[in-house]
Amino acid sequence: MTMERKFFIKSIIGGGLSMTGLSAFNSFTSSLPVDGNLMPVLFIGHGSPMNGIEDNQFSQRWKKMAQEIPQPKAVMVVSAHWFTKGTQITAMDFPKTIHDFGGFPQELFNVQYPAPGNILLATETAAIIKSTKVEADHEWGLDHGTWTVVRHMYPEANIPVLQLSMDYSKGAQYHYDLGKELFELRKKGVLIIGSGNMVHNLRMVAWDKMNTDNYGYDWAIQMNDSFKNLICKGDHKPLIDYESLGTAAKLAIPTPEHYLPLLYTLALQTAKDKAEFFNDKAVAGSLTMTSVKIG
Repeated sequence: MTMERKFFIKSIIGGGLSMTGLSAFNSFTSSLPVDGNLMPVLFIGHGSPMNGIEDNQFSQRWKKMAQEIPQPKAVMVVSAHWFTKGTQITAMDFPKTIHDFGGFPQELFNVQYPAPGNILLATETAAIIKSTKVEADHEWGLDHGTWTVVRHMYPEANIPVLQLSMDYSKGAQYHYDLGKELFELRKKGVLIIGSGNMVHNLRMVAWDKMNTDNYGYDWAIQMNDSFKNLICKGDHKPLIDYESLGTAAKLAIPTPEHYLPLLYTLALQTAKDKAEFFNDKAVAGSLTMTSVKIG
């Protein structure tokens, strides 16, 4: 990137993204037709990083899902693995592939997913979020909560992919409300994905059951079913107040980062949107891969 281009981008988005400077050029979505149909929204249980290179029941379903929904103009991912102070969005032409894990085969570390970013979409997304200042990030990239899933869905890496971080200092209601602010992107063909796991307790993983199909502890199955029932009813309030759902919820969500992406997804549901589940299985006792398609 030339010094002139760096200065131009900095003058537009600076440390915090806003619509200031957008009058100088068209926003990303201004050229996208509004056809009256909303883009579906996905919550994807991403599970182990190995799903990024394995041809298994989960990755096969991700691939099939991409064939079932309209091809997006861009993909926006809220990943469990980008927890920051404040809210940030990737704002670079080509986000790097981040291998944010250890102890896995070299084959996994060799993976590169060279999807482009889109600085205009990053700028526009920041502008529609009114509840907080969204900072432009030039360092992060695509972590494994994103690329392990999206590379199966769009293997040609020809669709822009961005990440929106989650502010670790804020509670669940804040994240749900922020998710609502992304609604305009659904009208313009942007696929919004929350990537995490509904039930995610690594401390209690039954490593000897890793290869046992659909093995979950009683509390994990109970909580996963409770989540699904509430989602089906469109009853989001208890899902936002998950800490009040009892002991099983505390076991299912010992830390919030894998659960919160679900709230971003649910926040984008309209009264007409049906929720459908896929990859609805437990793994190693204390994890569920249960995923949701909305719309």
